[in-house]
Amino acid sequence: MDIVFRGATVVDGTGAPAVRADVGVADGRIAAIESDRRLGGRRVVDADGLALAPGFIDMHSHSDLQLLANPDHLAKVSQGVTLEVLGQDGLSYAPVDDDVLTQLRTQLAGWNDDPPGFDWDWRTVGEYLDRLDRGVAVNAAYLVPQGTLRMMCVGWEARPATEDELDAMRRLLAEGLAQGAVGMSSGLTYTPGMYADTAELVALCEVVAAHEGFYSPHHRSYGAGALAAYAEMVDVALRSGCALHLAHATMNFPVNAGRAGELLSLVDSAMARGCDITLDTYPYLPGATYLSALLPSWVSEGGVDAALARLTDAATRERIRHELEEVGSDGCHGVPVDWDTIEVNGVRRAENTGLVGLTVAEAARRAGRAPAELYFDVLVAERLGTSCLMHVGHEDNVRTIMRHPAHTVGSDGLLVGDRPHPRAWGTFPRYLGRYVRELGVLTLEECVARMTGRPARRLRLRDRGLVRVGHAADLVLFDPDAVLDTATFDEPRQPAVGIRHVLVNGVPVIDDGRPTGALPGRSIRRG
Repeated sequence: MDIVFRGATVVDGTGAPAVRADVGVADGRIAAIESDRRLGGRRVVDADGLALAPGFIDMHSHSDLQLLANPDHLAKVSQGVTLEVLGQDGLSYAPVDDDVLTQLRTQLAGWNDDPPGFDWDWRTVGEYLDRLDRGVAVNAAYLVPQGTLRMMCVGWEARPATEDELDAMRRLLAEGLAQGAVGMSSGLTYTPGMYADTAELVALCEVVAAHEGFYSPHHRSYGAGALAAYAEMVDVALRSGCALHLAHATMNFPVNAGRAGELLSLVDSAMARGCDITLDTYPYLPGATYLSALLPSWVSEGGVDAALARLTDAATRERIRHELEEVGSDGCHGVPVDWDTIEVNGVRRAENTGLVGLTVAEAARRAGRAPAELYFDVLVAERLGTSCLMHVGHEDNVRTIMRHPAHTVGSDGLLVGDRPHPRAWGTFPRYLGRYVRELGVLTLEECVARMTGRPARRLRLRDRGLVRVGHAADLVLFDPDAVLDTATFDEPRQPAVGIRHVLVNGVPVIDDGRPTGALPGRSIRRG
């Protein structure tokens, strides 16, 4: 054996009770599991009192660019993550042409930055996956982003796709799936993906179903229209025959306080009708996105330059303000914006760093200005490249949803900005430390299954997600009595405590609590 974990409490990812065993690793695989402490190897790790689990799978990650720019990826390996699912919320960097890539680099700067000098040497999904294979710390799967497909084939117009445009999107989607993507994502509160109607989504999901992938939508509302938005996604799945994974399946904003049970009833009813559904959540109340996402969708029609032109016109600004503050824009989930809940957490221009950590309302009070006017001016100055936190969640909803048997874990973590959401560094240890050990919302075995075996089934991975002989040696050894997130909203880039060892494809990326700098990760391709 290359490595033997001796006397570990093995939490195998199925949800079954933990057992004490030795686990041996050889040639990147789990080679033996024995209960009699007879395994030997070139290296033996004393795992007495420690839990050994499959590597954690982040079902909703926004590391698409940062994983390549900073391939050691400490934010994720330090919390036990060995596989991420990229291409989320309908917006990512493949497939693209030169013009669409330029637009995306601006639009997604608040999610992924736009590092100077970075080599954008891919255009197709397959080429992006090949780029990952050159060396990253964790494994990564990819979803074809529906909003990016629309940029490529329709542009930024707020209208239904023509039949020719829909055919073009189908072809690009099929190519991406054939090249290894595991499914398709949507961001239906983000432009231009939100301009698609239900029929368009069904047509695209039929392609996904034919390739045995799954659909992962950020649906049209997490606020006033949340239940109707979830119901639309179920309808898309049933009509297309496509498996459905509900991204960051929360019930947010005051209008949805205490209503998680209604969502879960909808999920249960759909499952009873034969719909194949899973979902993911993060264990925090605030959400995070780019600041311009709150805008009504019509503002962004035509692309970034058209949006900036509208934001500098006085009459148009007043129309936008009215929709934001009095009506509730589709970008803000149909809920009138409460500027006291919108916190700036990342800017790109030095003169705006004083806004970081302030809500839009607080910054406006300090400046003696109306919140909407300050908001518009910041978006223009930053060319929309600003990120924010939205303090709109409810703890009872978070706990209720994580108990559901379809639940998996996704961080939705953004790694860039002055103060990124701590979920990028803390999601998995927070589940284990707070919701398992401190609150008892889940048992250790239940929680690990949500992080490993269950998401591996959704991804159709036959050799990952469980501690089984023959499976890839993606493993995490942690102290169940000490594991905890240390990342906070004030100090978000803090590694977890209690994570002792992390192996990716049998190679240590965390060794006795310290990063090794190894880059054994690779793309995980459909089929």
